[in-house]
Amino acid sequence: MPSASNHSSVNDTHRLASAVGLVLRNDGDMDTAISGLSLHRRHKLTMPLHCIYGLGIGLTLQGRKQVVVGGEVMTYSPGQSMVTSVDLPVISNVIEASASLPFLGMMLTFDTTTVVQIAERLQLSQRIKDGAFRPLTVKDLDAGVLDALERLVALLNEPELISTIAPLIKEEIIIRLLHGAHGPQMLHVISAGSPSQHIAKSVAWLKLNFCQALRMDDLAATAHMSPSTFRQHFRAVTGMSPLQYQKQLRLQTARHLMLSENVDASSAGGLVGYESSSQFSREYSRLFGEPPQRDIKRMRFQ
Repeated sequence: MPSASNHSSVNDTHRLASAVGLVLRNDGDMDTAISGLSLHRRHKLTMPLHCIYGLGIGLTLQGRKQVVVGGEVMTYSPGQSMVTSVDLPVISNVIEASASLPFLGMMLTFDTTTVVQIAERLQLSQRIKDGAFRPLTVKDLDAGVLDALERLVALLNEPELISTIAPLIKEEIIIRLLHGAHGPQMLHVISAGSPSQHIAKSVAWLKLNFCQALRMDDLAATAHMSPSTFRQHFRAVTGMSPLQYQKQLRLQTARHLMLSENVDASSAGGLVGYESSSQFSREYSRLFGEPPQRDIKRMRFQ
């Protein structure tokens, strides 16, 4: 049986769901005028989709969503919040939605530097052992965070105030998350000197330089670890090896280029760092289940 506080959060989420439903009336994903805030709507169940979740918070406001991180399957529903503490490849899909009650969700990503500065200003520090770190956590939704998110979405109706007020509300949300149930995991990544912080910096570098050849020894040295220790900590944080992480970034970027910018398969593979078209097609098929052209055709006619 859900706790009284969580039951209240579920009820309160209906207001935010209604507000999001008014902004996003058709199926799709919407990047709003507020930096980092995106809204999502689906009227039917979706196939598992490979994507990258960045540092931030996600809410399911109506319906239900499933996220696979490494080998772990997690679900989150209205009344819960999902926080990602480091850029993380995941597989996600909507598992509860209908035409009368569509899935409604939202995500708000944060700038890592801003989170670090706020934690330093509040004099917050690491509170957990490295082995207890989890890059993605699902917790009961904090009422204060929900209230702030409602005010953030309401701000979309006052575009002239977004540039001045939205950063203040985002800072409030970060402060509440750092002080709440998600706080220890977020603090662990940004705490100077922790292994997870070194891995987070390596992840950030890979996200910007995934087209380059991966030199494991150099990456490990930058993280002040031996190659074997680096691989161990990297897998603990992201659920995969550095090479697998790089492949995910390359292949997901190539998929986006083909789907959104009509880049052909051979060009897309070269643009993300593949020297061999056959290797690109083989690894693409292994990740997405079909060769590039067939996968993109299916995606366009879903």
